[in-house]
Amino acid sequence: MKILAIDVGTGTQDIMLHDTNHSIENSVKMVLPSPTKIMADRIRKHHHDLFLTGDTMGGGPVNKAIKNHLDKGHRVLMTEQSARTVRDDLERVKSMGIEIVPSREKHPNIAQLELKDVDLSAINGALSNFDVKLEFDHIGVAVQDHGYHEGTGDRNFRFQKIKENLNIPRPPEDFAYHDKVPEYFTRMQGVFRTLKEYHPTIMDSKFASISGAVLDTTVAEMNNYVVLDVGNGHTLAASFKEGKINGVFEHHTGLLTPRRIEELITRLSKGIITHEEVHSEGGHGAWAVKGIGSFECVVATGPKRAILKETDLEIYNAAPGGDVMMTGPAGLIQAIMQRR
Repeated sequence: MKILAIDVGTGTQDIMLHDTNHSIENSVKMVLPSPTKIMADRIRKHHHDLFLTGDTMGGGPVNKAIKNHLDKGHRVLMTEQSARTVRDDLERVKSMGIEIVPSREKHPNIAQLELKDVDLSAINGALSNFDVKLEFDHIGVAVQDHGYHEGTGDRNFRFQKIKENLNIPRPPEDFAYHDKVPEYFTRMQGVFRTLKEYHPTIMDSKFASISGAVLDTTVAEMNNYVVLDVGNGHTLAASFKEGKINGVFEHHTGLLTPRRIEELITRLSKGIITHEEVHSEGGHGAWAVKGIGSFECVVATGPKRAILKETDLEIYNAAPGGDVMMTGPAGLIQAIMQRR
């Protein structure tokens, strides 16, 4: 069985094409610039009005590029689905000066760009240069999606849904969606529409990374530990006991100091961390079913994990399949394998 796994981050998209008849170490792997960085660069190269079609994708650099384009006096037209890249609240999108038009409306005299988080034709083009065929039986994609509910802040809503799913300790692959995605996850919905014909597995990128980290052969022998994914934008920690998540907290990486990381991990492991304490200082939030007590170490992943060297925590860098960059794809593959 062949599985294509794509972890779409803010800085990079990490891609693995894995054949289950061979070891994961021998899988085809690529680390490429993220779709949102690529699209932002394309927007910046235009010096006239733009019509952005396609679907909801990751914002970040794209949103900054759109704002700069507007500030230069150019028109920006977007379809409803693509406009949700900027904000799920379309009235706020309009207030920025973006014109939202029907998806079937044509503007042949305006340069057009298509937004999407997954571009299989581009991946196929890159692989074909090395005589690798993009053939797969299953596909998994990870993106970060806060979710949207009118009247509820995205940070609160994200943890409301995490709490609903983590009502008892669960293995990380339980956070994957197969063949369908809840309507409130608008970015995941965009990925699903792009890949609908392939019946994709879709997962939040943070939980995909956590899932992949625990596949490391050394981690697999541990009982109690905390996995910490220190990303470019966000940091997610999950406390584990006997292979199941018992609690999580998520914060903005830029707001965390080494000392605060230590404090939050200690409170998470004891099961006394609260949503309010993390949310009030600008983080997303927290939820713990129960504590795990003392733990063996902090299992680290993510591009910003170097900050952990400044803590007094015992750190182990996860490398499933021998590759620290492939925790997300490895987690997606695990979720697909567990389901089949």
